[in-house]
Amino acid sequence: MSLEDNTPDWDQPVTLSIVPTDLMNALFVTANSVHTGWSSCVDNALVVGDTAAMDERTGNFVRLVEQELPDEEDNAVTWHDWTGEILLGDVMITGHWQIQVTAAPLDWEWCAREAESAFEKAALLVGKRVRRTLTVDRGPEPAQPAIRHH
Repeated sequence: MSLEDNTPDWDQPVTLSIVPTDLMNALFVTANSVHTGWSSCVDNALVVGDTAAMDERTGNFVRLVEQELPDEEDNAVTWHDWTGEILLGDVMITGHWQIQVTAAPLDWEWCAREAESAFEKAALLVGKRVRRTLTVDRGPEPAQPAIRHH
């Protein structure tokens, strides 16, 4: 019997025993708040960005959602929230990175980087890889040259 005959099938499911605290400490340690629940706390009416990775066989998924929320006490303040969600079985594990929309660009970059990093790592739980992409925004239209008459 050769060694190759004793290897597990590459598509054979593996079992992992992990508790929400393990994922919270590994993936959401820099988040402003972390919680568990039975369903999503995201308000779809406030979503400005949504990326998900799903295991079609099990229904488990990870999701990175950006939403903008009005402050509960001061309507003049709006918060930008990056929400990382992990659904494994019937347990939802959620981490939030939040800043005011008027925060410095460096703060925005930090929150986005931390949330995206957590999403990239969590995607491995559902057998997916996440890669960053470049986006080129179209710049402002060039001004038409002035027509001069002599």
